Amino acid sequence: MGPLIGITTRPRLVHASGGDMWADTLNHTYRNGVTRAGGIPVLLAPVVDDAVPELLDRIDGLLLTGGGDVDPTLYGSAATKEMYGIDPGRDRFEMALSREAFRRKLPVLAVCRGIQILNVSLGGSLIEDIPSEIGSDYHAKIGDEVFVTHQRVRIDDSCDLATLLGSTELAVNSIHHQALRRVADGLHPVAWADDGVIEAIESDDPDWPLIGVQWHPEYLGEVDDGPSHRLFAAFIRSAVAARLATP
Repeated sequence: MGPLIGITTRPRLVHASGGDMWADTLNHTYRNGVTRAGGIPVLLAPVVDDAVPELLDRIDGLLLTGGGDVDPTLYGSAATKEMYGIDPGRDRFEMALSREAFRRKLPVLAVCRGIQILNVSLGGSLIEDIPSEIGSDYHAKIGDEVFVTHQRVRIDDSCDLATLLGSTELAVNSIHHQALRRVADGLHPVAWADDGVIEAIESDDPDWPLIGVQWHPEYLGEVDDGPSHRLFAAFIRSAVAARLATP
């Protein structure tokens, strides 16, 4: 049996037999990326903080997914008119997950919002709105463009990501208006867009298998993007190794 991969869900209002109601949802692209690489997806709905360690006892890897903005008060800022989709319950749950994963060195793949909530949970901060602060508008492409590589990313040639991908330059998609500002202690940036926006991070601890990317490999994997498949494959290998190392 493949490794169990916990995947965080996103609250959305859906139409059900009882009318419109909130549901914990997941795009199939994340599920597909995990199963394609040999993992078994397990959807994670928010639980109380005390239950998080027991939850992580049951999985071999954690996938922090994309979604709405992180509550700015969590990193000492304030809401702006550009922010959307803030959900305190999701923030609280994913911060607890991130801190516990950091503590036990659980394999993590953090995507878009995932890299942001991980950074905030460990003491970092975010750029509240890229177009307002930097002026770049190519970071937020939606619709069919999520399946297209339209943005260049430069990768540090000494990092694990460059070794994994076999390249120091990558073409990616981009679906975000926020990004990492102050990188948390214990993490470091390893890839950047042309405007300086941080596009990937790694852990300072070589024993923590962390892949954090600002782009969306789960969408690009649907159109057979080789680098995206390699990212998911590396994540699943780390989860397999973590399972084998567990007493």
